[in-house]
Amino acid sequence: GDSVTMGISRDSRHKHRATGGRMPVHKKKRKFELGRPAAMTKIGHKRVRPVRCMGGNMKYRALRLDHGNFSWGSENITRKTRVMDVVYNASNNELVRTKVLVKNAIIVIDAAPFKAWYMKHYGVEIGKKKKTEEAKEEVKQSKHVLATLKYRNKERTLDAHLEEQFASGRLLACISSRPGQSGRCDGYILEGRELEFYRKQLVKKKKN
Repeated sequence: GDSVTMGISRDSRHKHRATGGRMPVHKKKRKFELGRPAAMTKIGHKRVRPVRCMGGNMKYRALRLDHGNFSWGSENITRKTRVMDVVYNASNNELVRTKVLVKNAIIVIDAAPFKAWYMKHYGVEIGKKKKTEEAKEEVKQSKHVLATLKYRNKERTLDAHLEEQFASGRLLACISSRPGQSGRCDGYILEGRELEFYRKQLVKKKKN
């Protein structure tokens, strides 16, 4: 490449000593000290680039992603679903404004796959408006299936905050993978105290 373009270097030779003095630089930049620009993964049709790294290893730099695997911890299931929006980021508000997908970003995902699973597993449609219940026609089910659903419903609990979100068709989730390193946008649905915390943060952000 052209020698004029500046690379990102992770060396410490250019740093001052702890006492404030300058260090004599007697070495050029080395390949193993290189850094690369951030991926700044956006929401959009999947676009992932492979990057050859040290030791011949590969990283997968996601430039755009719109789907990911998200787990629902309390129900112990995982579904592939659509990423819809970025709503909060503890490290930098700029990353929310530009909708960048990074680890630990709080995002909004589509609730449909989880709703469908819940219906199949418990026979209960969540996030349903009360008025439309009469219109629903009965689906024939065997006694065995009905007994299974009855047994499952004994243990069933659903967080009120989550039910509220299911009604809107969108769930708050947190990204736990590193899209710029693994090329994936995976995470988990926010529940319990963590969900309460982020709901408060979002309200606070709206006020400001």
